[in-house]
Amino acid sequence: MRKNKAVMIGAGLANMAAAVYLIQEGHWQGSDITFYALDQHGSNDGEPTHEATDDYWNKNHPMSNTKGFIARGGRMLNYRTYVDLMDLLDRVPSMTEPGLTAAQDTRDFDAKHPTYDKARLMQGGRGILDGGKLGLDNLDRQLLTQLILMPDSEETKLDNVTIADYFADDPHLFQTNFWYMWETTFAFRTRSSAQELRRYMHQMIYEFTQIEHLVGINRTRYNQYESIMMPLINYLKDQGCQIILDRRVTKFDFKDSAMTDEITVTGLEMVNTQTDEKEHVDIDADTGVIFTNGSITDSATLGDYDTPAPENMDYGAASSLWRQAASQFYNLGNPDKFFNDRDASEWLSFTLTTSDHLLLNEITRITTQLPGNALNSFLSTEPITPLGQIDVDMSIVVHHQPHFTTQKPNEAVIWGYFLYPRRQSPLFGKPYMELTGREMLLELIDHLSQVDPGPVNIKDHEAEILDSVVNNIPVYMPYASALFNNRAKLDRPEVIPDHSTNLAFTGEFVEQPYQMIFTEQSAVRSGEIAAYHFAGVPMSKLVDTPRYDRDLPTLLRAAKKMFS
Repeated sequence: MRKNKAVMIGAGLANMAAAVYLIQEGHWQGSDITFYALDQHGSNDGEPTHEATDDYWNKNHPMSNTKGFIARGGRMLNYRTYVDLMDLLDRVPSMTEPGLTAAQDTRDFDAKHPTYDKARLMQGGRGILDGGKLGLDNLDRQLLTQLILMPDSEETKLDNVTIADYFADDPHLFQTNFWYMWETTFAFRTRSSAQELRRYMHQMIYEFTQIEHLVGINRTRYNQYESIMMPLINYLKDQGCQIILDRRVTKFDFKDSAMTDEITVTGLEMVNTQTDEKEHVDIDADTGVIFTNGSITDSATLGDYDTPAPENMDYGAASSLWRQAASQFYNLGNPDKFFNDRDASEWLSFTLTTSDHLLLNEITRITTQLPGNALNSFLSTEPITPLGQIDVDMSIVVHHQPHFTTQKPNEAVIWGYFLYPRRQSPLFGKPYMELTGREMLLELIDHLSQVDPGPVNIKDHEAEILDSVVNNIPVYMPYASALFNNRAKLDRPEVIPDHSTNLAFTGEFVEQPYQMIFTEQSAVRSGEIAAYHFAGVPMSKLVDTPRYDRDLPTLLRAAKKMFS
């Protein structure tokens, strides 16, 4: 239903994209678009630590050390699949490179710094593993092939089926290099949705032939806040959009209707998180409401070098609002599937800032690769899973430096994460989520020391490395993998739900045909769909999505790799 104004709930990538498409394809005025959000980082974040101390989720947990930088997470790009993202970034100027669009900026940087990972998997006592040997047996291949060949029309067969359920007769898969790399490249767990794994196998099938080197991965020049979000924010502000922060929308007012499935928003209740004052915004018949109904960084908390990140039990701002809407209408999904089982969705990450390049150089020596080329994952040497198997302890990403525009020339920033925060640290004998930033750094040094080829071990430089630390920020994220949680297709609302007159859903907790989640691609496409709907632009003008699962040469290369 065509509208002439929009209210955006959430200021992440999906809604930013929707606003750009409303302006450029719908020919709207930016002044007719208003955002209400807690912050404007979304999941594509990155900022100096001192700027994060007053973030909504961190106010009750002040840090004693606010130096250095923080990136709760970052995502690898892929031009071949992320077609909507690149279309969007070609529409806005780069923040840092005059004369280039944000897409041209990324392509320029990536062409000069191509990814080639030489140490994708490492293990104590064995050093760098040969990730090119996937380690699959015939049953692994059979089940993976069945998943790849399953048509879209049969996807509901995987409703409420976990990856562990799908491979119940094949526990061997979870002890292969293929699984370790797939698990850490995309952040899947055995408890994640097999339905979502199928979508990744479809859209990322070409990764079979290059996953050990990540040669298909593309990187932004700086962190994704400065390289992706800031170009969008600057453009939208220049166009006159209003971005009102420090607002937590707590309730939709819906029109009473004889047909109880008609979804019409008439107002929004919200709280000013700076003053705790309640506010109300009327929604008229000419206004579309575009709502990002879940955030993987909701309820995230920060620690510092001497303090673990505390656990915040809040259900989440966006998901709480989604729950309120879903309680009134039968076709808006089930947020509890994603936000009521944090043991299946939580992550712990850390951002380490050092005052020199000693640690950076030591990692370069041990992994034999320059910064910017790596996702290094450390396998355990002892069984750590409920099935009594080895698995990945921790992973690190060593960015091309500088990763932030305000880094000093001698500073280095390294990011890492623990996919299972409640597992026991082998070094400290307590859950990772109880570690301070200092302890996480010592954990990293210990892992590196076990794969160090010598002749001088990194442990011999431990004191110097510790002296170089500016800060190391632990970040606990209870919902970082919530979008992978086990689900049925109906557990997520469609971008435009049936019988909705003015409410659209965006982000990574919406159901879109074929799209995989946990990507900027799906987020942007949801915003594009919402914008076209409210602006009256034909859906035939959506960016074409490639189908590599139907490309015979790609499938043949993947089949050949399965037998490596």
